[in-house]
Amino acid sequence: MRQLVLDLDRRAAAAPDDVVAIDADGPHRLAAILEQGAVLAAALREATGPRPTLLVQADNSWRTVVAAVAVGRLAGTLALISRHATRQEFAAACEDIDPDAVVAAPGISRDWAVGLPAAGEVLDGWRLAARPARDGDRWRGGVVIGLTSGSTGRAKGVVQSEESLRYAGQATIDAVGLRPGDTVAALVPLSSAAAVCFGLYLPLMLGGRVLLADRWDPAAAVDLMAEHEARWTMCVPTMALQMGGAAREPGLLTAMAAMTVGGGPMDAGALGRAEQHLGTRFLRVFGMSECLGHTTSLPGDTAEKRLGTDGVPFPGTELRAVDEGGAPLPAGAAGRAQVRGPSLFEGYARAGTVVPPELTADGFFPTGDLVETASDGTISIKGREKDIIIRGGRNIDITEVETAVARHPQVDQVCVVPVPDEVLGERIAVLLVTERADLDLAELQRHLGELGLMKGKWPEFVFRVEALPQNRVGKLSRPDASRLARELRDGAPA
Repeated sequence: MRQLVLDLDRRAAAAPDDVVAIDADGPHRLAAILEQGAVLAAALREATGPRPTLLVQADNSWRTVVAAVAVGRLAGTLALISRHATRQEFAAACEDIDPDAVVAAPGISRDWAVGLPAAGEVLDGWRLAARPARDGDRWRGGVVIGLTSGSTGRAKGVVQSEESLRYAGQATIDAVGLRPGDTVAALVPLSSAAAVCFGLYLPLMLGGRVLLADRWDPAAAVDLMAEHEARWTMCVPTMALQMGGAAREPGLLTAMAAMTVGGGPMDAGALGRAEQHLGTRFLRVFGMSECLGHTTSLPGDTAEKRLGTDGVPFPGTELRAVDEGGAPLPAGAAGRAQVRGPSLFEGYARAGTVVPPELTADGFFPTGDLVETASDGTISIKGREKDIIIRGGRNIDITEVETAVARHPQVDQVCVVPVPDEVLGERIAVLLVTERADLDLAELQRHLGELGLMKGKWPEFVFRVEALPQNRVGKLSRPDASRLARELRDGAPA
């Protein structure tokens, strides 16, 4: 974070009273943020020495901004963890990251049973625990360690360099057309590398303000962005659709240049209705913490391209589809996605050091997704390699079924999951968010038949729910969705 601190120092020399962050406590001026960063840096330096790895409770508040400044002053590494992490999840993160210092609120610090020696209070009453820092650059230039959502198992610590943050941030600034002074909203929890890159680093690098929403309330988020004339934000599809449905009146976000949406299944029709109500433009993207935000659509693209595809790669990033043997596929053929570029991560945090990623011989990282590239370079993600239901020995693509179900005009959100079956192994269940209380299995099957979806791929259970299960960063949680579908199936009439 050293370059970011230099940016802020230069800005402070000219405009120390600039507001750089707004959170639940109100506006925070640049001079105050830098002063608080210096105080935290001094406390860390005394407790750990130079270049510490700081694991911080990453709230969407001024404290996370100050922690980034303090670590930048010391040429250290900022690791982030959600305040909702359990004691077991915190312990697993410590095994991987082996932090030199931990900063958290008192109650959370007790819940986590932080094992480092106490080193005083910082950040207006939070607890600092620390030990002398390990020598050397154990993160190979990594300055941020963000935890993945862990929806498929133990969370991974993704190590990203400052060069990656700057590249991905600048590519997004250029794509969206953001300007110095613009306000950027951070709606996604700042506990992942991607959230820190686009919700914290980007607006500060831009010379703008970061609008921090610490608790998710879709109607309140729309009002907050409207009040402060936010120009851009990035969120997951569920959040975008919820804001579209919760906005108290149409057109509240007309001041926004765009809202970037990625990280889950997306239906063009539902996105179109939500953006029309909000008064902004949605830009679909494809990215991951391991290679930050590496494709995007553009505000000037047609609605069909913005909402129906995942855009084009950032300049300098390459994304390709390969077959099972690793051979590149031609345009129009779907295959396994591989990516390389300037925002590729340094590796995963393991036992206090970075383990480099497993790349192909020519330097590509397999993402685990299925992708199709059009002749004009436009990317379309076709689902995950493992997003399948195996029914009677037949592999059924979850994304294909979800896409077909989502085309029903009264379906707002959909999640297709397997439910176990003694005979067939798995059957197909659908969780629906819809205003139609009478939308039943028979009507949905008629709809799928009219679309031409083969009968062997039709759902056998449909359950209407108020909301789809989410993980801590607001993404669809398929494990929780599967558990919910099993419970609903087991309680439903035969």
